[in-house]
Amino acid sequence: MKTLITGGAGFLGDRLARALLSSGEVTVAGETSPLTGLTVVDRVPPRPDLAGDHRVTAVVGDLGEALAAGVLEGIDLVFHLAAVVSSEAERDFDLGMRVNLAATMDLLEACRAQATPPRLVFTSSLAVFGSTDALPLPPVITDETLPTPQSSYGIQKFIGEQLVADYARRGLVPARTVRLMTVAVRPGAPNAAASSFLSGIVREPLAGVASNSPVPPETLVALSSPGRTVDGLLLAAAATDADWGPHTALTLPALTVSVGEMVAALERVAGPDAAALVGWEPDEAVARIVTSWPSRFDSARARRLGLTPDPDFDTIVGAYLDENGTRSTA
Repeated sequence: MKTLITGGAGFLGDRLARALLSSGEVTVAGETSPLTGLTVVDRVPPRPDLAGDHRVTAVVGDLGEALAAGVLEGIDLVFHLAAVVSSEAERDFDLGMRVNLAATMDLLEACRAQATPPRLVFTSSLAVFGSTDALPLPPVITDETLPTPQSSYGIQKFIGEQLVADYARRGLVPARTVRLMTVAVRPGAPNAAASSFLSGIVREPLAGVASNSPVPPETLVALSSPGRTVDGLLLAAAATDADWGPHTALTLPALTVSVGEMVAALERVAGPDAAALVGWEPDEAVARIVTSWPSRFDSARARRLGLTPDPDFDTIVGAYLDENGTRSTA
């Protein structure tokens, strides 16, 4: 079984790749086979130890060029993670449309053109749900809630969802979509996502570095740990058609927590010196995007498939510490 990950050198792509390599197996639509090859496509190279695995082929460059060069030949499963994230897509409309929408269309067409189209797992986002005064969201988002995106990123992802659903409905590509929650805590440098601070207010203080929350402590957010997110991606490939159900996107489970509660968890796990490094300087542009997203979800479809949210944010902080070995030096 040969698998390809777009955005495979990014944080989630790297973690997904390592999960697949560690298992040595891939389950697709209920059937498990050995992993015989893993292609990672990204604009930057994967980490050296990942690239050094004999099963890994690294393709560095533009996805469109890779598709034109035949990167999908012999591929059985594709995880499409590559994207321009929320704030960046809002700042640069053309870039967001090119990467989030046009590249997704190109990938669907390239999959369709294969003699045997690979199964495609497309990653969407909770940003497909947005609230306005004229059209407020319900208190809890369910599987039946109509997406109402309020950002270019959310709109681009929602269009992608509909394209994937139609290609699947017509039998052109066996494709599925999962909607990801904000993933925290992400290691490494901050990215251009509006939600990036939700990792930064934990990651930086644990390294003894000050960080800032652009939203007030009472702001509620919907989160998922990296591990639970990868579980959802793998299950999207593994579930049988009967178990998966309709072609519409599957919303992954979320832990609802306030930003203030996140900092309190940081203090419980790492001590008051770490929590004291979090500041509260507002940023209206970031807050406008983040507070338009829903914070409470009831993901019944995901629950029926066996997916559950993280139990609490203390557990997420503890897992990050276990994996990264960082602690406050303040």
